[in-house]
Amino acid sequence: MGSLQNLPEYGMMRAEDSRPQGGRREQTVAQNTKNVIRKGFIELLEQRSLDKISVVDIAEHCGINRNTFYYYYCDIYALIRELMETVAAQMIADGLSDRNWTEIARQVTAFMREHRRAVNHLFYSSQRDLLEDHIYEVTYAVTESLVRRTADGLPVSEEDLRTVTLYFTSALLGMVSRWLRVGMKDDAEATVERTGYLLEGTLRRMLERSCETGRGA
Repeated sequence: MGSLQNLPEYGMMRAEDSRPQGGRREQTVAQNTKNVIRKGFIELLEQRSLDKISVVDIAEHCGINRNTFYYYYCDIYALIRELMETVAAQMIADGLSDRNWTEIARQVTAFMREHRRAVNHLFYSSQRDLLEDHIYEVTYAVTESLVRRTADGLPVSEEDLRTVTLYFTSALLGMVSRWLRVGMKDDAEATVERTGYLLEGTLRRMLERSCETGRGA
């Protein structure tokens, strides 16, 4: 999945180094600005709790004014949402959803371990419920891509596709949530590997069973 610092980017110019000239250049400058904001926020999140990060902090850290931040994001949570959506899109683009549930779980836990401080600062904030909703949406999107790829060629109904996606999404998030609660001290990789072994073939069998019970598309 890669590092948060290595998400798609377009250079690291300061956000106010240049002004839009229209067309493609305007889009490039806008992306540069958003990239500076995202990187600056991640750097702050590695240092302190989300509850102690304000828009003013982000603006000062990035060398921009507050109006520039609000031009692109209505608040910090909109920024977080975009970051998570970018992570999900990158996972799918990297072909993670073309592998299997075990590989998704392995990459998610490795990603969270790499960014342990930032993840803890998000997880233990006062807005944890909102953040968990965002994490759910990201995990669901990647899992749904995997489920649909596995179901290719099978007449599975949309209802059953959603049910299967929900099952695997909830299983992964349940494991991750418990792991976070114990401070990421358990051997998550070993748990993922064992779970993957026990679940091997389960996804395909669930989808095939959907067809057998006459609830296919």
